[in-house]
Amino acid sequence: MTSWLNNAIFYEIYPQSFNDTNSDGIGDFQGIINKLDYISNLGCNAIWINPCFDSSFYDAGYDVRDYYTAAERYGTNEDLHRLFDRAHEFDMHVLLDLVPGHTAIDNPWFLESGKGTRNAWTDRYIWRPMTQSPNLNSPYESIRGFLGGIAERPDAAAVNCFSTQACLNYGFGTVTEDWQFAADSPEAQEGRLLIQNIMDFWLGLGADGFRVDMAGSLVKEDPDYYWTKQLWRQVRAH
Repeated sequence: MTSWLNNAIFYEIYPQSFNDTNSDGIGDFQGIINKLDYISNLGCNAIWINPCFDSSFYDAGYDVRDYYTAAERYGTNEDLHRLFDRAHEFDMHVLLDLVPGHTAIDNPWFLESGKGTRNAWTDRYIWRPMTQSPNLNSPYESIRGFLGGIAERPDAAAVNCFSTQACLNYGFGTVTEDWQFAADSPEAQEGRLLIQNIMDFWLGLGADGFRVDMAGSLVKEDPDYYWTKQLWRQVRAH
């Protein structure tokens, strides 16, 4: 564990409503930069920024459309880089909010996954055959429901929370259906590599770490969180 966390006092920022510097009615990265002295004077030495990646904003940014691009309403990747650098001048650390459990349904990854021909993204999401049951409600505790009739493939996509948030595939701890991938399958392992790539990208730009949304829910139907723990041990080791 990084030692600075032992004495960290966090200030949470939802960027949309924090500080607007260009008079468009929406807060922005420059607004955070302009308030770093205020945050520091409060006695805080760390910041947790709520989701700020490119998003459809069906759910306040918790529906990511592009994990590698800052949301235009807040600024650019370069602006976020400047925020990291300026915060470090105040001896402050910055965590980004990472949402790895699902993406927006208009994320290009999901659109590719929904195509009728197999491709690199076909198994990146959880899909159930439409022919299995006309009832798309979920019998699984860890899946909110299934969204059908929106893709070329004859399957319904599992969703977290809202119908706009399609579940990425990290496998099932308990496999009971032929459409479910085991948590240690190659298909599920690919999802972990995505997490690591996203983290590497933002750490490379100066972020200090991540608050992970729904971190315990990535592996579905996982009694005692056995496979979920294995997933995060692998990511942390990386």
